[in-house]
Amino acid sequence: METSNRMSIETLNPAARDFILFCVKRSGREWPALYDEMCWVAGQRLFRGLGYTELRNLGVSLSLTKIDDIIRMVDIVTAQG
Repeated sequence: METSNRMSIETLNPAARDFILFCVKRSGREWPALYDEMCWVAGQRLFRGLGYTELRNLGVSLSLTKIDDIIRMVDIVTAQG
């Protein structure tokens, strides 16, 4: 994934952006409910059949060690909408 100082809406994979918007639409933007929803959606492959591995390959790691990155991604995506 991009380093945090280079992350922008232009550098995000469009499918990653769409995944975040899909989850926000389902549960809202409030944390940690959104994180829980993202994990549920990934675990059940509810977004385009993508699971944890596929999302990680798109730059969306739901690992707790990468939580700051996912929060930053959510902030960027939701600021655009």
